Amino acid sequence: MTTRIKTFVHRSNTSILALALLSSLTAAGPLLAADSNPSNHAEHAHGGNEDDVPAKLVDDVRKATEQYIDVNAAVAANYAPFLGCVSGPDHGAMGVHYVNGALVGDGQIDAAHPEALIYEPMAGGMRLVGVEFIVDAATWLAQHNNTPPVLEGQTFQFVGSPNRYGLAAFFELHVWAWRHNPNGAFVDWNTRVTCEGQ
Repeated sequence: MTTRIKTFVHRSNTSILALALLSSLTAAGPLLAADSNPSNHAEHAHGGNEDDVPAKLVDDVRKATEQYIDVNAAVAANYAPFLGCVSGPDHGAMGVHYVNGALVGDGQIDAAHPEALIYEPMAGGMRLVGVEFIVDAATWLAQHNNTPPVLEGQTFQFVGSPNRYGLAAFFELHVWAWRHNPNGAFVDWNTRVTCEGQ
């Protein structure tokens, strides 16, 4: 009986924390929307201008993933395609995520070892455009005093469950290290990425 109560309390606390995180992320939306020129704000905040020196995280990711420019190298390193090419009707696309399940399951984040490599389908192959860092929310929150992950000053976004991917709640951060994103290097959707080449 005591174990059942502890399990219920743990689940309740996790659910409350997840709702609080989601609420804080939702509350931030109107503040960003209030900016009179959101595209300039995003470019300034995330180094979106092509003439800018890339943010340290973008540079670190580019150096760490150069070895995966050829998708065959990614496959050899245990990355595998997940869910096909992800595209949004109004937001551009993300591309094809090649995910390393062992990295997703380790509960750690490391700029040198992204959990997913993102490729754009092109005629005759795949082109590396970015990465996504992914960590299970429950695992992370239990180990890190209920604070979201932050990598080189970039706070991860919370994705609750249920979600379109059929996954448990997780935190994620995109880094467009190999394809400029006019809306910012850490924004989920990239208007310069397309799924049309598949």
